[in-house]
Amino acid sequence: MKILFLPDNITIDAEAGTPLLEVAEDAGVNIPTGCLMGSCHACEVELNDGQIICACITAIPPGEKEMTINLSVDVDW
Repeated sequence: MKILFLPDNITIDAEAGTPLLEVAEDAGVNIPTGCLMGSCHACEVELNDGQIICACITAIPPGEKEMTINLSVDVDW
């Protein structure tokens, strides 16, 4: 699956089931983290469908051909 990280327009291929933070790291993209359990919401990102998720507890879903991840969810964090 093609993963597009915004706002920097960085694209990388990723396999379903791969942790999102691992994919971001492989792409050279920094997603801030805190607790790594989804509680602090430091790693919130927005998917192309508008859904806000915690990247630390999310893996690449199966069955999709591409996915857009917007890193500019909380500019004050």
